[in-house]
Amino acid sequence: MGRWNSTSVSGFILMGLMGSAETQLVLSVLFLLIYLITVLGNAGMILIIRLDPQLHTPMYFFLTHLSFLDLSYSSVITPKTLQNLLTSNKSISFLGCFTQMFFFIVFIATECFLLSSMAYDRYVAICRPLHYPITMSTRLCHALLAGCYVMGFVYSTVIEVSMTRLHFCNSKAIQHFFCDTSPILALSCSDTTEAEIIIFICAGSNIVLSLITISGSYLSILSTILKINSTAGKKKAFSTCASHLLGVTIFYSTTIFSYLKPKSSYALGKDQVASVFYTIVVPMLNPLIYSLRNKEVKNAALRVLQKRDGCRQLK
Repeated sequence: MGRWNSTSVSGFILMGLMGSAETQLVLSVLFLLIYLITVLGNAGMILIIRLDPQLHTPMYFFLTHLSFLDLSYSSVITPKTLQNLLTSNKSISFLGCFTQMFFFIVFIATECFLLSSMAYDRYVAICRPLHYPITMSTRLCHALLAGCYVMGFVYSTVIEVSMTRLHFCNSKAIQHFFCDTSPILALSCSDTTEAEIIIFICAGSNIVLSLITISGSYLSILSTILKINSTAGKKKAFSTCASHLLGVTIFYSTTIFSYLKPKSSYALGKDQVASVFYTIVVPMLNPLIYSLRNKEVKNAALRVLQKRDGCRQLK
């Protein structure tokens, strides 16, 4: 933190998503629409789960926090991106840049571990259904959730400290639409080897540990499903984890592409497309995936609406 005073850069300029005025207007309208859907979808998911007692189960407990994380890291990125697209002021302060990066990494890293916790929940539900109420107790669910957030903050703090050791001389233009690790490393005029190694270890261990848990859970789930004799039973078992599996596939395919690579392979165009997808689009998709493919959520939404209409009629 002390080295911040040794750099002559007081802020940065976010140069990502540059183009003609018409292009930026189209992107701003598109991103605003996506963000509104993200806010309504994730906030609606949280509200429905909280209001319907039938959804007060471990799976929906984790899903509530998944919606919270999607809403949070989208809100860390999208409003500033919209401001940059709609105004000529594309600057961001040094502190603002590193604050944005810190909370973005917190939420992303936490979501990785949360997705693995959700996979374990599905493993217990399908492979050990008789033990599910005892195994997935309220105490264990809260412990797993607390562990996800703690690990998210630890990873983010370690990466942030390594990044604050860098010097930036007179370079200000970040070739990205938000403060991410790769474009900031590419901007530094000092040796970034140590920071690159730390980021690679943190991102790699986060993703690998999560994927090991998810892969192990789903291999066991697949083995259990294949042993079920009836086709209806197989479909029912698979339907309980299909939404989560789809969400995991979309989330990890873009994060692995973005973070498990050296600074030298950073390419503005490709990285921006991937970043737009997992920072802006994916948070919008998750509530759609978990609601449209889930009869329990749709039925709960109907119950909440019917209850609300009944209260209006009584008034």
